[in-house]
Amino acid sequence: MSSAHFPFSAVVGQDDLRLALLLNAVSPAVGGVLVRGEKGTAKSTAVRALSALLPQVEVVPGCRFSCAPTTPDPACPDGPHESGPGGVRPARMVELPVGASEDRLVGALDIERALAEGVKAFEPGLLADAHRGILYVDEVNLLHDHLVDVLLDAAAMGSSYVEREGVSVRHAARFLLVGTMNPEEGELRPQLLDRFGLTVEVAASREPAQRVEVVRRRLAYEDDPAGFATRWAGDEHEVRARVVAARALLPKVSLGDTALLQIAATCAGFEVDGMRADIVMARTATALAAWAGRTDVRKEDVRQAALLALPHRRRRNPFDAPGLDEDMLDRILDEFPDEDPEPEPEPEPEGPDDSGPEDGGPDGGPGGTPPQGDGSQDPGAPAETPEAETPDSGEAPAETPEAPQPSAQEAAGPEQAAVRAAEPFRTKMLSVPGLGEGASGRRSRARTAHGRTTGAQRPRGHLTKLHLTATIQAAAPHQKARGRDGRGLVIRKDDLRQATREGREGNLVLFVVDASGSMAARQRMSAVKGAVLSLLLDAYQRRDKVGLITFRGATAELALPPTSSVDAAAARLEQLPTGGRTPLAAGLLKAHEVLRIERLRDPSRRPLLVVVTDGRATSAGNVGGRTDSSPRELAGHSARLLQAGGVASVVVDCESGPVRLGLADVLARDLGGPAVTLDGLRADSLAGLVKNVRTAVASTASPNSSNRRAA
Repeated sequence: MSSAHFPFSAVVGQDDLRLALLLNAVSPAVGGVLVRGEKGTAKSTAVRALSALLPQVEVVPGCRFSCAPTTPDPACPDGPHESGPGGVRPARMVELPVGASEDRLVGALDIERALAEGVKAFEPGLLADAHRGILYVDEVNLLHDHLVDVLLDAAAMGSSYVEREGVSVRHAARFLLVGTMNPEEGELRPQLLDRFGLTVEVAASREPAQRVEVVRRRLAYEDDPAGFATRWAGDEHEVRARVVAARALLPKVSLGDTALLQIAATCAGFEVDGMRADIVMARTATALAAWAGRTDVRKEDVRQAALLALPHRRRRNPFDAPGLDEDMLDRILDEFPDEDPEPEPEPEPEGPDDSGPEDGGPDGGPGGTPPQGDGSQDPGAPAETPEAETPDSGEAPAETPEAPQPSAQEAAGPEQAAVRAAEPFRTKMLSVPGLGEGASGRRSRARTAHGRTTGAQRPRGHLTKLHLTATIQAAAPHQKARGRDGRGLVIRKDDLRQATREGREGNLVLFVVDASGSMAARQRMSAVKGAVLSLLLDAYQRRDKVGLITFRGATAELALPPTSSVDAAAARLEQLPTGGRTPLAAGLLKAHEVLRIERLRDPSRRPLLVVVTDGRATSAGNVGGRTDSSPRELAGHSARLLQAGGVASVVVDCESGPVRLGLADVLARDLGGPAVTLDGLRADSLAGLVKNVRTAVASTASPNSSNRRAA
């Protein structure tokens, strides 16, 4: 079967995606592309097809680091290179797997030659392979933090430094960074997000005719890849020739003072951080002019550059949806009219030689104006503050136009409208006690495959990370007895040592929130939601999973399955209604079931349970049909079941008023964890409480302990 890639010119629709990729092909200095979108939207297909459009690369023959013959890297590990004719090879597209090791990315000591020949030899990694080409990371938001840090350094410096196992190497690593991601699976760290020059949001077309064409072309390609590529060879040649022509024209493009003022005013108006956005916009606008075959940058180029370069840079926190207010963008640009000899007339239809933003790209394809909107509407703006919510009123409105499927809970009591969450706040470091072995993260201490080396041990099973020094020390005393007669060491399997490392893991924070009538006071639920949003933000930064269970009426509902997507979590929490009776036992049993399933799915990820309630239990709920116990007794039994499973828990007491029943304290004792009042949610008190779970768990584990909860 042929290995021909799907042709770039055969991709249906996705004009923004194709334009962003082509602009980087014209000017690699733009800084790469981040492609965000749902599954099955041709993200990977378009990226893999781009490499065939890039011009060939001249390299020094035999150089593993792709040095250019005219300007070789003086510090190249394979150098120094003498001047002479070079060879030509196609531009590479190197894929970085999400689960790659750091050695595979940056390179490492050639262990085989070091042990067999006694020489230090460096084996290049993927960064060396991607030099002067494309480095493609599929599902870049799932990339481990230690690899993200390496990519940040390489992208910032244009070179890779390797200092390990007695090897010190520096080599050039300038590449076009392209990443694809599905936002539903979690967001990207802000530091890496800013390194992408452009970002594009893609979605599947809702036009039946276009969807039919997508299916038709895909089936034709799968039936005969080589024949399909041949049929599109002419279009591919035209696009490739246009890329070459735009590259040749790029140095002649003039970026005038008016365009620079438009760029600076746009970045200042949208309050983006730093100056990288201004530089990326300038490079993008210049590339757009070259792609359109012009030598001057116009207002439409600046506008298109803003739509590609700014959406991911104006997010203040992960709860903000990426995007740009196009009406505001037009108002800013209108303050700086073009000073070109042929200004763009607005109303006159008679302007055949006018080349305003209505013209689009030279061939009707990607180029010129953005295809995804004209700025006439901003559908997201009116929906941000619904009139029905009236945050300042003390009582919830009678009508709930956006109440999510109450069904079985409607009969249990009146439902009140969802309230808006209070402003999120910064939390302290939350950690689960002990030393875990969970997924790589930034929260609790854990044994991980990456982190600081703490020692060495004999490998259990397959050797994954060699501890070179310990291996040599184990083999050294036996060299004479083994008959060593050369420079290389005589190594046997028993000499091999595995490096033990300690880093940080991510945890599962599961919230169980009481949404019944006793919790329906708006200010109370607003504070609770604000605290949950604060911990969601912290979980995003520390690579945790977060889940949300709510209980009201007669049942408990898994409102948010364990996820790393803070966007989805914030949306579900914002729409949470209140009202009805209080089935506390159902909520706790639902938590037990969710944690049981997650333990089977990911046994190494340790959970932390946060129960937000006033402790009341007025309904038995659906707990297997038991009718021989009161709701409060069922809740106590469910809590002790969680404690017996070793789940670290915290109870947030939401009881208010002059008379306090102390039911949340009773629940905390049954769970074996500490309790805190609702007022303690503010500032850093909840974070400090969660950090002290270790003390509470230790005290409840002792049979002689009488104090079973934190003060």
